[in-house]
Amino acid sequence: MGAPHGHLLHYHGHSVVHRLPAHLKVLALLAFVIVVVATPAREVAAFGGYALLLAGAVVVSRVPPGYLLVRMVVEVPFVVFALLMPVIATGPRVPVGPFSLSEAGLWGAWTLLAKGTLGVAASLLLATTTEPRGLVAGLQRLRLPPALVQILAFMLRYLEVVAAEMSRMRTARASRGFSARGPAAWRVLARSAGALFIRSYERGERVHLAMLSRGYQGSLPQLGAAAVTGRDLAAAVALPAAAGLVLAAAVLP
Repeated sequence: MGAPHGHLLHYHGHSVVHRLPAHLKVLALLAFVIVVVATPAREVAAFGGYALLLAGAVVVSRVPPGYLLVRMVVEVPFVVFALLMPVIATGPRVPVGPFSLSEAGLWGAWTLLAKGTLGVAASLLLATTTEPRGLVAGLQRLRLPPALVQILAFMLRYLEVVAAEMSRMRTARASRGFSARGPAAWRVLARSAGALFIRSYERGERVHLAMLSRGYQGSLPQLGAAAVTGRDLAAAVALPAAAGLVLAAAVLP
C-alpha cells in the first residue's frame, strides 16, 4: 500500500513503474511527449488512445488517480488561456450556442488542452513514482549539465522547506484573525511574500556557507544508479512504443 512519502509529489510505492531506473523514465517521458506533440490536432481518436495508454500506466503504478488530479491544478493557467482562444482568435467563425467562435481558435484550444493535459499528466506520473534522489541520479546519468542538475537538486530539497515556512506564516496570520478577502488583504499578502523571500534568501546563504565549510567546490558527488536489466528496458519502452503505434495507425493510410 503506497502513501505520500518524503516529498510534496512523490508517492511511495513498489510498483513496476516505481522500480524503473529514473533515467529510463525520463527518456520514456520525453519520447511519449514527442509523439503526442507530433500528432496532428484533428486526429482526435489518437489523443483518446494516448489517454487510455496513460491511464493504464497510472493503474500499473498504483498511484491513486485522485492524488494526480489534485496536482493537475498546475495546468489551470493553460486551461484559462485555451478557453479564451476561440473568443479572441481571428478567421472564419462558427456558431456555438449563443456565441460566434473562431474555428481556428477552437482547434487551437483543443490542441493546447489535449497535448498540455497529456504532457502534464505524464510528467506528474514521473514525479510521483520517482524519489528526488533517484531523479537527480538519473539526470546525472543522462549527462545533463552539472549546473542544471545542481539547481534541480537544491530546488527539490528546499521546495518542501519553503512550503513549510509558508504554512507557518499562514497559521500565524490566521491566529491573528486575518482573512484573505478582498483587495484590503493584498497588502498583508504582499508583505508575507516579501518576508518569505527574505527568509528563503537568508536560509540559502546559510546553507551555502555550510556547504563551503564541508568542502563544496561547485559540483555534487555522483550518486549511484541502479543497473538496467532487459525487463527494465521493455517496461520503459512500452508506453512510448504503444503511443507511436497509435500515431502510425492514425496518420498512415
